[in-house]
Amino acid sequence: MESLNPRIRTVWLVVAFVIAAVLSAVVGALPTEEYVDVPVAPFVFVAFLVLLGVYQFLRYRNWGYEIQDDAVYIEHGVLIHVKKVVPFVRIQHIDSRRGPVERASGLASLVIYTAGSRGADVTVPGLTPERADELREELRELAIENEESIEDAV
Repeated sequence: MESLNPRIRTVWLVVAFVIAAVLSAVVGALPTEEYVDVPVAPFVFVAFLVLLGVYQFLRYRNWGYEIQDDAVYIEHGVLIHVKKVVPFVRIQHIDSRRGPVERASGLASLVIYTAGSRGADVTVPGLTPERADELREELRELAIENEESIEDAV
């Protein structure tokens, strides 16, 4: 299994910092003076930052993907471990995506759209733009080859 680019940890930690800041601001706005003599917001910020930081570490450690002969295999998850198999015959199209945070960190995501129900797309985050483009082209070729082999069998 291939792992994600280590820079994705920084992106996820920045997101964790923002979430912790927002949650501590919300808690800080609540009237707590009648119950507690010290400000609660800094403690909430540190607690959420530590919890989210540990979560992001485990999230990175548990993310992996692999391209085999028949499909793309993806594993991820901290609380709920998810194993996905995307057969090449189900791939409709593949995009590489770079949002503002990903561009700032020099990363990209690969989005694999599959045939099937709504929301049947799979995203592989934390790739370098070059690796995302390589994977996109490799998967495109494998999907075309697989489609041709199915047509030959019919």
